[in-house]
Amino acid sequence: MEKIKKNFGFGCMRLPMKDGEVDKEQTCRMVDAFLESGFNYFDTAHGYLQGKSEIAVRDCLTSRYPRDRYILTDKLTGVYFKKQEDIRPLFASQLEACGVDYFDFYLMHAQNATNFVQFKECRAYETALELKAEGKIRHLGISFHDRPEVLEQILTEYPQIEVVQIQFNYLDYEDPAVQSRRCYEVCRQFDKPVIVMEPVKGGNLVDLPEKARLILDELHGGSPASYAIRFAASQPGMLMVLSGMSNMEQMLDNIGYMADFKPLDRRELEAIDGVRNVFRSMSLIPCTACRYCVEGCPQRISIPDLFAVMNAKQIHKDWNSDFYYEQVHTKHGGKASDCIKCGRCEEVCPQHLHIRKLLEDIAETFETKKD
Repeated sequence: MEKIKKNFGFGCMRLPMKDGEVDKEQTCRMVDAFLESGFNYFDTAHGYLQGKSEIAVRDCLTSRYPRDRYILTDKLTGVYFKKQEDIRPLFASQLEACGVDYFDFYLMHAQNATNFVQFKECRAYETALELKAEGKIRHLGISFHDRPEVLEQILTEYPQIEVVQIQFNYLDYEDPAVQSRRCYEVCRQFDKPVIVMEPVKGGNLVDLPEKARLILDELHGGSPASYAIRFAASQPGMLMVLSGMSNMEQMLDNIGYMADFKPLDRRELEAIDGVRNVFRSMSLIPCTACRYCVEGCPQRISIPDLFAVMNAKQIHKDWNSDFYYEQVHTKHGGKASDCIKCGRCEEVCPQHLHIRKLLEDIAETFETKKD
């Protein structure tokens, strides 16, 4: 892990898009700015952006810079293999897609109690360790979405795991559904360096409710994103904090305060507590827009977008959310009321949301005709 230069990484799940494709011109500029500022950690996965993320990494990073200029992480995702014999061909296709001969980090993706059973039955960990012995993986890790007891089980059964990627932000820190703090404490107990995903909770800690924004504005300091990312990076044992940046403005903001990182001070931490209290009073849907739920939806409902307009209506209480619901996100189908309650979305949701019930609430809010 000695090649990692700083504790801030470029997450490639939310790259800039243009006409349904990755905007590679802007992505190249973002990659250049990131590397020129002294950062070098990039994170992707086979399913990100419907398979377009790995290709963008090749076109915008690995084909343009020598291998020693960057650290690259990829992941083994359960939906892409059914038996052990599937794993090596999938891994080879990932190397080819990314344009590299090895991955610096390779993570067993989205581990939870259910996925862990599949990975064990298919000997995924053992296969990854073989690939590591062959020099095709430098470090083996996991990304994790479940209860701390499950994380403890995985780390006990596979002590060879070198790093753990968890969702960690100031809003989820004590959330009973996510249990960020307790999962973090398990990582510390097992002496595993932590990689942070969702430090701004899918943008929820950037586009803040007005009361929360005013609290941070009183600090006369950085952007809302800066306080969220610095909160995560301020904790002991954090190897890396990832940010899924979607435009150059976000990139420049993030590298501006992370290039010379300073932990949050007492006054800033008190402000964070105030923002937490605002969120607790609003009952917003804690969706991070990972979009895992969308891929398996037979009704093609854009669930995270519907959650976003529901939250926006709660925050802003104006007509704009109704317009986006009717004219943007459901104009060609995929209304909340189209849900057939199959439950596939809830099986893969890292936030353990009761999606079917939430869609009922959204249908009631946006589809019921008002007198």
